[in-house]
Amino acid sequence: MAESANRQTVALPAVVDLDTLDSVRDGLIDAIESGPVAVDGSRVERVSTNALIMLISAAETARRNGFSVRLQGPSAQMLVAIDRLGLSPSFDGLMKG
Repeated sequence: MAESANRQTVALPAVVDLDTLDSVRDGLIDAIESGPVAVDGSRVERVSTNALIMLISAAETARRNGFSVRLQGPSAQMLVAIDRLGLSPSFDGLMKG
């Protein structure tokens, strides 16, 4: 995968729901078109199912563009939501060690 040294960071807001989804999506689109992306999930207190699906989709789009998306420092609440929805296998490749 062609990785750039300039990984862009997209910080998720505390609440990632239908009201914030458009702005998060727009930030991700801009970022994944130009290189690898780090998604900072450390501030997330509440996240919608749609937002998690969008992150999986963004990672796939980035992969097709030859870049990666990594989820950095997901909050405990975000990890619980991922687990409860059965999305852990989809996020395994997105987690940054």
